[in-house]
Amino acid sequence: MKITDVRACVVRGNFPWVLVKVLTDEGIVGVGEAYWGIGVRDIIVRLKPHLVGNDPTQVDWLMHRLMRFLSGSGSQSGTVVTALSGIEIALWDIAGKALGVPVWKLLGSKFHDRIRIYCDCHAGMTPDGKPDYTPEGYAERARQVVAKGFTAIKFDLDVPTPYQNPADDGSPSRYRVAALYLNRSLSNAEIRFLAELVAAVRKAVGEEVEVALDCHWRFNTRDALRLAEAVAPYKPLWLEDPTPPENVDALAEVKRASPVPICTGENHYTAHQFRELIVKQACDIVAPDIPKVGGLRETQKIAVLADLYYLPLAPHNVASPIATIAACHVCATIPHFLALEFHAIDVPWWDDLVVGEKPLLRDGFLKVPDAPGLGVELNEEIVRAHLAEGEEFFA
Repeated sequence: MKITDVRACVVRGNFPWVLVKVLTDEGIVGVGEAYWGIGVRDIIVRLKPHLVGNDPTQVDWLMHRLMRFLSGSGSQSGTVVTALSGIEIALWDIAGKALGVPVWKLLGSKFHDRIRIYCDCHAGMTPDGKPDYTPEGYAERARQVVAKGFTAIKFDLDVPTPYQNPADDGSPSRYRVAALYLNRSLSNAEIRFLAELVAAVRKAVGEEVEVALDCHWRFNTRDALRLAEAVAPYKPLWLEDPTPPENVDALAEVKRASPVPICTGENHYTAHQFRELIVKQACDIVAPDIPKVGGLRETQKIAVLADLYYLPLAPHNVASPIATIAACHVCATIPHFLALEFHAIDVPWWDDLVVGEKPLLRDGFLKVPDAPGLGVELNEEIVRAHLAEGEEFFA
């Protein structure tokens, strides 16, 4: 079997979902997905000459070859690694279909039949669909999501507060300029307000539901620790990305002193970048983004290293069902897997992007498919209906 074509297109979901197809001379088509980003789709298509004519079931060899070939073009991080991730997922789909086995069986043993999902809520939401950055809004959103069966949820803390926004009459806040954490600092009033958001969520969902918190790399080490101390009474599952991603030592300082677990990883690429993060024990929970970090095999490499330091994996995920199901396959092979993110609760047609048994999500879990390959196929009618502006269908 040989690869005959490589195609991609971008679907307009809550994020731009970069879908991939790899075609073969035996009629088997692999589907994959890469994390969104400027130029990712173009890189995928431009790699076609380096893939056509090769055996698609030689996944690791092809990825090693492409990483070496693209070393001068940035194959250590960024959009090149992201593009390769989407191709790699499609190749695993082909290999599984060709051999008649699910992808998880190609990767190893299955430790989990179901994958626990945590739902990203972002913030509260008004009846007309706008963000509501109040304790009442956060609490209501939490109740709505938990009612759908989720036992783990996440809220953002890098959000507007009454102490940083302009006043209703348009005059500047008397507390600070209207810039969202531009200097990475938090005032006492802001920390108090953010803690009130978390308190409202905890009160709304009770003690049994896990509540994670995301900072999106906004804060300095001092104020990240002050924030961690303020939210600690509400027993969060983790505090995610409290400091900028490029300085592992700064994050390690936060982790060592934090009263709550620290989670990070979505802005790191390949196992090599995760090595420093893990060896320095700069976090408590490792969160690679699978269709961004290098794909399924690279995630396994990261998981093996993390396990040597007893660090669980909770992958970041903002993907369509394609990369989400692909993530389920690799997560099933990781004994210390914790939870996988779901970021599309407000996309009513998320399930519809693939054909098969619905709903995919049941009571906060995704069942690991046993069908050959990824076990899902694209609903091409839905793909066409939601193509991003200017996109052609798998051009």
